[in-house]
Amino acid sequence: MTERRLFPVLFSIFFLVFCLSHGRRGNLAAAGRTPVSVPVGVVLDFKTSFGRMSTTSISLALEDFYSVHANYTTRLRLHTRDSKTDVIGAASAALDLMKNVRVQAIMGPVTSSQAEFIVNLGNKTKVPIVSFSATSPSLSPAQSPYFVRTALDDSSQVRCIASILKLFGWRQVVPIYEDTRYGRGIIPYLVDALQDIDGRIPYRSVIQPSASDDKIKEELLKLKTMSTRVFVVHMSLSLASRLFLLASENEMIEDEYVWIVTDGMTNLLGSMNTTIIESMQGVLGVRPYVPKSPRLADFTRRWRRKYQEENPDEEATEPSLYSLWAYDTVWALAMAEESLGVSKPGFQSVQIGNDSTDLGALEVSQSGPDLLKAINKVRFEGLAGEFHLVNGQLQPSGFQIININGKGGRNVGFWMAEKISRWPSSRGKIMQQASSTDLPIIWPGERRYAPKGWVIPTSGKKLRIGVPVKDGFNEFMKVERNVNGNQTEITGFCVDVFDSVMKIMPYNVPYKYVPFEDVNGKSAGSYNDLVNQVAEQGYDAVVGDTTILANRSRNVDFTLPFTESGWTMVVLVKENNGKSGWIFVKPWRSDLWIASFAFFVFTGFVVWMIEHRVNPAFRGHPTQHLGRSFYFTFSTMVFSHRENVESNFSRLVIIVWVFVVLILQSSFTANLASLLTIQKLEPAFTDVQELLNGGHNVGYQEGSFVYNHLKEHLHFDETRIKKYENPDQYAEALSKGTYNGGVSAIFDEVPYIKVFLSKYCSNYTMAGPVYKADGFGFVFPKGSPLVRDVSSAILTVTEEKTMRDIEKKWFGDKTVCKSEGSHFSSGRLTLKSFEGLFFITGAVSTASLLLFLGNFFFQNRKKVSSDETEDSVWKRATSRAAAWAKHYDKMSLPKKEWSRRVRDVPSQEERPRGDVEEDNSLSSHGRNSLESVSRTESEVSYSSEMESPRMPADPPFQITVAR
Repeated sequence: MTERRLFPVLFSIFFLVFCLSHGRRGNLAAAGRTPVSVPVGVVLDFKTSFGRMSTTSISLALEDFYSVHANYTTRLRLHTRDSKTDVIGAASAALDLMKNVRVQAIMGPVTSSQAEFIVNLGNKTKVPIVSFSATSPSLSPAQSPYFVRTALDDSSQVRCIASILKLFGWRQVVPIYEDTRYGRGIIPYLVDALQDIDGRIPYRSVIQPSASDDKIKEELLKLKTMSTRVFVVHMSLSLASRLFLLASENEMIEDEYVWIVTDGMTNLLGSMNTTIIESMQGVLGVRPYVPKSPRLADFTRRWRRKYQEENPDEEATEPSLYSLWAYDTVWALAMAEESLGVSKPGFQSVQIGNDSTDLGALEVSQSGPDLLKAINKVRFEGLAGEFHLVNGQLQPSGFQIININGKGGRNVGFWMAEKISRWPSSRGKIMQQASSTDLPIIWPGERRYAPKGWVIPTSGKKLRIGVPVKDGFNEFMKVERNVNGNQTEITGFCVDVFDSVMKIMPYNVPYKYVPFEDVNGKSAGSYNDLVNQVAEQGYDAVVGDTTILANRSRNVDFTLPFTESGWTMVVLVKENNGKSGWIFVKPWRSDLWIASFAFFVFTGFVVWMIEHRVNPAFRGHPTQHLGRSFYFTFSTMVFSHRENVESNFSRLVIIVWVFVVLILQSSFTANLASLLTIQKLEPAFTDVQELLNGGHNVGYQEGSFVYNHLKEHLHFDETRIKKYENPDQYAEALSKGTYNGGVSAIFDEVPYIKVFLSKYCSNYTMAGPVYKADGFGFVFPKGSPLVRDVSSAILTVTEEKTMRDIEKKWFGDKTVCKSEGSHFSSGRLTLKSFEGLFFITGAVSTASLLLFLGNFFFQNRKKVSSDETEDSVWKRATSRAAAWAKHYDKMSLPKKEWSRRVRDVPSQEERPRGDVEEDNSLSSHGRNSLESVSRTESEVSYSSEMESPRMPADPPFQITVAR
């Protein structure tokens, strides 16, 4: 019953939908509202395979779009024209379409050169020119508002190419491009990208599109004689095909060569014949990333069948990326036209040029501006990926790195956001930043490892290594001719280092040494002149004791240094037998003397404060308090203090203080002994300012950069600067001194000074500050690929036994004088050396004093009274402070205990004669104590009103010595 009722309901719904849809179409047909045809022009080169492939894609795009969108009210009607592979032909075709057909938009043309003139026409007539193949950055939608690029411009790939060069460490590259707008457009962007990775272009190879095979071969032979082996090819398919065929014939697709092609060729790999592919084995290419999809696979199958039907005489081929962009362009135009509605487009006659020409008869499209806006708003998922225009052109989503091998190209890497990763696995996972060994590339010559990117030029010439000619310091560099003068022997420390470096290089570098000399066999100039010869291509490199300097590195490149750095002065050593009468104060610096005296006083004060009320030895006439306190603390230096201390606080302070005094005394004694015995020699000058103020002469090594620094930076007068050549001249000039025609100091680099001191150790020494310099390095032309490998080899040589053997060979086992510069004099002890000690004793003394005072105030808080009737706060405070001071000055012990402590005070007879004054003071304390004994115990003990006892004339008892 249910099935019987359900079937009529479903049938009724189906019939109703069918009638409504057909009724709508019938109504449209009855009303004459058939789909509106929109004329769109297409300008292609039908004689080329590119044009024919694009035509196939465009026809398939129209069929597919309107089969999916059958109810659209607009239909694109294509009007195709052949540009005949010529700029004039393309311009004529566009004029015809605009003038006679009145097209709303034009697709094409193929090349950027053809598009340039047509785009200008589009700007005049407001007809959008939509190109899927004019990729030159020089043709920009920003400059031509009616130009729309539905492809990626060439500048978008230069970052990917630069990342490849950086990954493999290639810093020099030669671009090979055609001399057209398309070829030249990418070069400025490539140069900028190379600068970001510290790369450079030593040479640009420009080839005319009409160049003969002989011309191309001549250019290839020129490239073959150069050292750079990394080439970036950017040209049209027809010209690039001839280039690679000739390069293969000249054995340039072999070991050590690196070829990278731009997407203009990589996008068309599927259309290349087998012969061209075979000539490109090992070549790398880049092309925009296209995600795979079932829709793309179905299109490829249908496109291949249709193309073969239309071109039966051609080999089977695959659709290129340009074919996919052409397909998506048709869809974008159809969507844009539909979004404008079915209003009939119109043209308005406007005077553009001379009426007698075709340009004068052109009209301006009324719907062009709206159509342009609609195209830029279109967004959908196309065959080549997401179709989304930004500022009138398509945006990249990443680049594939292709390695041409076998019968075609294979994906080996992926580039996005400045990072290269290995091509996604079958699971679609992309690796993080890849290393140069992660990409499975087969290089030219079927090599599995990356070429270094350069070789020694194959012109048959060896590298010409310039070496300096000098008369002194032959340990570093020596140029010597035999008796007949027809042979030159070049030896030295620098030569041996360079030879050792070249031996461990990963490849062979032929070279020969060429002296930098004039016709007389003398030096042809300074070291700066020699370095400039490399920049001027007089030499291929320089080996010698050449210092790395900033002004030199502007025109050349230096390797890492292989010697010590810096330059300073060497002076005479003078004997210092006559000691100063105040040498005993030199072991300590002034800050340590002041700190020590301050802590002596502070410690004595703390002990006096604690002991004053309970110890008879710390009482007496007020004028004696200061002397007694000082005497006690200073006597601890020789541990001769005889006074007993009664308080545990005092004992703690003295224990710590005696420890500090012991260390201070030991350090003072040791340093004073070293000053009196070890300090026999000292440099004659230690300060450059002293040389300047005294008008002293100074010297330098002839040809050295030091001369300019002495004159310009240290401000020595030019008449005071003298040049010398060898260590013997150094010694003679220094021994004479300024006032005998010599110099007071020689300024030179540290390696030279050490060689000099190894010969004249006892009489001279380095002194003064060491000025910064980067040591000796080898010189190469700017951007030379040898610099990196030579620097790496220098590190290997310096870290191994090889460098020690070379140094021993030329400098022997002699060592520089052990006492150099500031090491001649003992270092004076400073407060910083004893900060911890002073902190400890200061903290203990302060804490003990505070604890004592706190205990005193607490115990006597009820025994002290002051005048509180004063109106002034200040007077009341003063009165209370005076009462506390008066109470503090009183004795705080019972009479029996006080008498016992008085008896323990040392007597005059048992004390040294120097202590007579102290005994008198103590005697007075004894008398005071005896007088207090005669008083009643109640009057003496703890009475806050007790007065200070009076001293009798003679003490009734003998004072004994206590230790």
